[in-house]
Amino acid sequence: MLETELYKNIPFSPPDISEAEIEEVIKAMKSGWITTGPRTKELERKIADKIGVDKAVCLNSATAAMELTLRILGIGPGDEVITSAYTYTASASIINHVGAKIILIDTAPDSFEMDYEKMSEAITPNTKAIIPVDIAGKMCDYDKIFEIVESKKNLFTPKNEIQRLFNRVIVMTDAAHAFGAERQGLKCGQVSDFSCFSFHAVKNFTTAEGGAVVWRNEGDLDNDWLYNQFMLYSLHGQSKDALSKTQKGAWEYDIVYTGYKCNMTDIMASIGLVQLNRYEGMLKRRRAIIELYDSELSSINVQNIEHYGENFASSGHLYLLRIPGINEETRNKIIIKMAEFGISCNVHYKPLPMLTAYKNLGFNILDYPNAYRQYANEISLPLNTLLTDDEVKYVVNRLKYILKNL
Repeated sequence: MLETELYKNIPFSPPDISEAEIEEVIKAMKSGWITTGPRTKELERKIADKIGVDKAVCLNSATAAMELTLRILGIGPGDEVITSAYTYTASASIINHVGAKIILIDTAPDSFEMDYEKMSEAITPNTKAIIPVDIAGKMCDYDKIFEIVESKKNLFTPKNEIQRLFNRVIVMTDAAHAFGAERQGLKCGQVSDFSCFSFHAVKNFTTAEGGAVVWRNEGDLDNDWLYNQFMLYSLHGQSKDALSKTQKGAWEYDIVYTGYKCNMTDIMASIGLVQLNRYEGMLKRRRAIIELYDSELSSINVQNIEHYGENFASSGHLYLLRIPGINEETRNKIIIKMAEFGISCNVHYKPLPMLTAYKNLGFNILDYPNAYRQYANEISLPLNTLLTDDEVKYVVNRLKYILKNL
């Protein structure tokens, strides 16, 4: 069968853009309003409605959403923030940006999630936040995470009023992969104190570049005040945005503090508005592709992340596959062989302590053996809503052929 199959070109994760998105972008460009404006505000409202929270803030990336959240929480020098060693740099770099100390936690054995026991041991009086990572779109064990932070409340000393409202370590999820995921009847965005999503071009739901932050409808947080803080921080600390300044005679503004520049534009939001209308169908297609992969790969000795179960459903963002018995060098050879068949694969992720920036901060991969073992034999297979069933089978057949002939 292998010899007779036609060569296919299968990219890893191209954006799923239809004519409807293109038409909406054209409308935005013809409207005379292309920066942050009515479409961005509409997308924020619709995202909040979809998740089931009061407010959503759209920004130009998940990275910006996470950094601004830390800054608004008043986290900075002298503080510690915990995150996973097995993630993309954005989960940790933002801790460094605000001047806090990065505390990296190894994964649990044979898991892509943090070792929660080690996470618990790492909490000190200086710990102000934990950043769990919903890798591949699968939500972490938040029951366990919140059980731990509640048990460590006696160590927490708030530095400001917003920290005092929580009166414990704050949980801010890197949910870059997880828009649309669910766990125990709750949607991603309803569970963590803050959840930050990515709408980058390779994500399930895209605005080309972009992201959003939401927070739970609980506690004594003033939602309007908090939303306004994100508006100020994302636009230079300016007291009026461009849309407000267009009102007759309303040119004047103040700079409340020296902020940043990371707002979402209406052109980006126009893509998102259409993507949101299509999103449930896109999630269903991802599930069908994942279930086909699972079925086609069931006959060989590989391990894949479990995306769906009795009380959870991921967003199906990545198909993470581990091949027992191989090392990093062999894994890389497999990826090259797959590329020779026209199949683009990837690796998610090289643990942070293996990267130069984190080595320079004093991290050593020898201290994170479980994360290294996860990485050394991991291959991410193509997963996107443009894949056909035949292409999925082609990917699997080629992989089986390569593994057989190692």
